[in-house]
Amino acid sequence: MKIIGFILLAGLSIFNQAGQGIFVCKNARITLFSKAPIEDIEAKSEKGTSVYNSATGDLVFSVPVSSFVFQKSLMQEHFNENYMESDKYPTATFKGKVSGTVDVTKDGSYPVNATGVLTVHGVSQNRTIPGTITVKGGVVSMSSEFMVKCVDHKITIPTIVFHNIAESIKITVSANYDAYKK
Repeated sequence: MKIIGFILLAGLSIFNQAGQGIFVCKNARITLFSKAPIEDIEAKSEKGTSVYNSATGDLVFSVPVSSFVFQKSLMQEHFNENYMESDKYPTATFKGKVSGTVDVTKDGSYPVNATGVLTVHGVSQNRTIPGTITVKGGVVSMSSEFMVKCVDHKITIPTIVFHNIAESIKITVSANYDAYKK
């Protein structure tokens, strides 16, 4: 939990304004989905944190790897110990900029791209991730769906379970933001 708080504070320090246009989410929902020939695997977390500065487009996102919950406890154990090594690499993060025109004062759905650095399993990759920012009744939300290749982040899948886990994992993100108040 200390790491999440640190990342949020670091994210807020990036946004060096008097609070205008800064939005915070403390309970973003992230889903991992692996479609494989033998078995589909899904995990969910509602512990993602994010800071978005609508004036500059800066975006910081973090999720504790061990917060993902699987239907089967053994899958969760293997995910944390064998694949993600969550003791060694406790968080997955994204830090970048949102491009596209977004008017947070006007209701609408805005297609955007977030370009920056995605760090998973201790490996950082430059990425451009498509998404949508929606403004409805003054509430700002973000959603995105993208693929992450295990090999890009040095996540090793043993040959014995190769047919159980996909080489690319679908990530779905949904975050509702509150305006930051000092």
